[in-house]
Amino acid sequence: MKNLLLTLLLLLPLHAEAQLMKAGPEYMPAEMEPVTAPFDVSGISRPVFADRTRTVKMNKRGLSTRQIQTAIDRMSRQGGGTVIVPDGQWTSGRIELKSGVCLHLSDGAMLTFSGYIKDYQPAVPTRNEGYDVMSLGAMIYANGAENIGLTGHGHIVGPSTDCEIYQENRKYLVVEECVDVTKPIAERLCDGQQGHPVLLPMTVAPVHCKNVLIEGITIDQGLFWNIVPQYCDNVVIRGVTVNSAGHGRTDGIDIESTTNSLIEYCQLDCGDDCYTIKSGRGEDGVRTARPSVGCVIRHSVALRGGGGLVLGSETAASMWNIYMHDCIFDGTEQGIRIKTRRPRGGGAHDVWVERVMARNIKWNGLTVDMLGSKKWVGELANRFPARQVNELTPEFKNIYIKDFTVDGCQRLIDVKALPERSLTNVLIENFEGHGKDFLRLQDVSGFVMKGGKIHTAAPSAVLDGCQSVMLLDMDFDGKQLKQITNNATLYVTQSCLFSKSFLTKE
Repeated sequence: MKNLLLTLLLLLPLHAEAQLMKAGPEYMPAEMEPVTAPFDVSGISRPVFADRTRTVKMNKRGLSTRQIQTAIDRMSRQGGGTVIVPDGQWTSGRIELKSGVCLHLSDGAMLTFSGYIKDYQPAVPTRNEGYDVMSLGAMIYANGAENIGLTGHGHIVGPSTDCEIYQENRKYLVVEECVDVTKPIAERLCDGQQGHPVLLPMTVAPVHCKNVLIEGITIDQGLFWNIVPQYCDNVVIRGVTVNSAGHGRTDGIDIESTTNSLIEYCQLDCGDDCYTIKSGRGEDGVRTARPSVGCVIRHSVALRGGGGLVLGSETAASMWNIYMHDCIFDGTEQGIRIKTRRPRGGGAHDVWVERVMARNIKWNGLTVDMLGSKKWVGELANRFPARQVNELTPEFKNIYIKDFTVDGCQRLIDVKALPERSLTNVLIENFEGHGKDFLRLQDVSGFVMKGGKIHTAAPSAVLDGCQSVMLLDMDFDGKQLKQITNNATLYVTQSCLFSKSFLTKE
């Protein structure tokens, strides 16, 4: 019955799937439902604010930065409450949330942010692509605050990509060209002043904050990553919509070196990865040693973007206790995407994914890539020779996926791990996939698929450098599975093809 339900869901339009799974902002209940996961989630709770409000008197012309910031500062000094941005079209430079304050965007509020470097000064501590820096920070920023919020059904709008900040940033291809990590953080200036490079501001990025609520808002055309809690604890993100596809490297939500987080009833249409977990880059992230732990993602939708659920590629301090359930991907490049590179360090373990439907996927339903591209890491992207294991050798293990359906992709599962450190302990149950090709595994140890249906023209399993790979009771539409193995062990039970199940070894 469960397989039949998943098959029927593939035939439904997106809105019907969303209704059945109650996924997306329109299905968000007013009260946050209890959070459940295969790990302790007692640290996740919805922040509340003092019953005190103030509506900002905005500038009809020019920036309203000073008016908004003054209201926030005053409200914080008074013990906290809600600062309201009224209906209307307003412009602003960087805003900083303060302890006890919720910034509320009225339904008809459209808050457009400046594209000028001067409106994001002075430089503030933040993290950019895994490196700690002093930069423009974010359009809505916070540092070291407790009990802060950003709510309402108004819109936050980023500047166009022809703005000063974006054009100055285009001089640098990657963050490594901007940041000298041998310097103290205070000297890593990327603020566009006095000849320093400039890094793009995020849209919403609290840093070192505790008890954060982001609820109901819509973000349009962010310049860079959109919602990025960094070094935070107890973050609740509910009913958020992001529209940034085709607008640069615009990740939707990045949980970065943050503990106890909940993402629910969101919809992301991005220029890059959608629901993403990160924990720092290379030696800088290993030094900081702040993992991402305890993240629940539920009842949410990913449209365009690099991947629906993404772990990495900044993995230095590791990530664990990640749980996604009852979500939909429609049109992402990858379904589940796990990625890192040899010098990134850390990795991820104890990851659960249940009841996720992915369709119209450009490449693969499940992708694991631990090698990366020669463009960014040179010869380290070569599989051989195997390297010496050290603190910068990433590791992925203990991944459990159940009731995962993929409709329309190139390859259903594609894994490239490392010869010096295999992907280990993966269990996939009740998988149903429609694609051109089935399975490719490289440097994997302990990989089990149990139950499910594979719909391809000529199913093949290509294995290289693998140990203990098992395909148990899989249905290949009555077709014979082609097995290609090199320095690998593969065990298959094919009850769908034979009257009596049997075990073969190659």
